[in-house]
Amino acid sequence: MPEYTKNPDAIARLTREQYLVTQEGATERAGSGALLHEDRPGIYVDIVSGEPLFASSAKFESGCGWPSFTKPIQSGHIKELNDTSYGMVRTEVRSTHGDSHLGHVFDDGPRDQGGLRYCINSASLRFVPLEEMEAAGYGAYIDQVERVR
Repeated sequence: MPEYTKNPDAIARLTREQYLVTQEGATERAGSGALLHEDRPGIYVDIVSGEPLFASSAKFESGCGWPSFTKPIQSGHIKELNDTSYGMVRTEVRSTHGDSHLGHVFDDGPRDQGGLRYCINSASLRFVPLEEMEAAGYGAYIDQVERVR
């Protein structure tokens, strides 16, 4: 298995928005994320560490303005923290190895798929299409990605 770490070179290449989201816990404007309407088969990985986070098969349209997923591709790559900022009580989602702020998880997702909605900033993700997964080192996750949408 590859080893995923917080990569200083990757951090240096981040756009201002990507840096603010992943390193400072900001949130991109609703409806503005580049991956919101991505509907190809593939996986979403941490833009800083490369660790696999979500499969396209777990993505759904929630109407919230951010990419939404029902579950992580591998639970060990996600950590959940209590977030009481802005006078709210929420559960923050961060990548385990890259420690990137990803977004939040809520309990209003599809009930037939576990009831969770991982509401994730596009700025924290890099999409790897199915046809590039093997060459990019993510072949072990191909079975979690649907081939036809």
